[in-house]
Amino acid sequence: MDAIELLLQRQSTPVLTEPAPSSADLSTLLSAGMRVPDHGGLKPWHFHVITGDGLQRLSDLFVEASTKDLSSMTGSIGGISIDEHALNEKITKVAKMPFRAPMIIIISTKYVEHNKVPRQEQLVAAACCAQAMQMAAYSLGYGAMWRTGTLAYNETVKQGLDIAEQNDITGFLYVGTPTKVINNKPAKDYQDKVTFWK
Repeated sequence: MDAIELLLQRQSTPVLTEPAPSSADLSTLLSAGMRVPDHGGLKPWHFHVITGDGLQRLSDLFVEASTKDLSSMTGSIGGISIDEHALNEKITKVAKMPFRAPMIIIISTKYVEHNKVPRQEQLVAAACCAQAMQMAAYSLGYGAMWRTGTLAYNETVKQGLDIAEQNDITGFLYVGTPTKVINNKPAKDYQDKVTFWK
């Protein structure tokens, strides 16, 4: 697969299993993440690679964060009454999330004070890391899914991962081997997304 095919055919793979990337392949993914556009060469990001028992630790952290959030609500979510059964279902679902893949790479910012590179640019650079690593995973024959969701913005999760309050989680990149062949999605038309100045 050449680079253009990769760019035009890449798609997310939500159902993943073992094997996870080998040590050599993981090195390739991380190296791809380090190669993204980076104004000022600041490298304003950090990667947590979660595998093995780390997936259970992340599950425990997700449960802790979600339990805190749900217990702080006064018997309702969005104005809808919730019972104990619904809460237990929610916690059970959250506990399973890290096991959707044998490897998760968490990409977060590590902002650097700089008079010419605003935080927004640094956030975009960190997001580019997730995209580059997903593309690299796809090119190596793995599947990958870039997810965010409420836990990406949760302070308990950030604290558990030792991510400073002022920094952000830009995504959880789930990586593994696809469980089935996924049909290529049709290409998205760009015509109504482009303005040409001539």
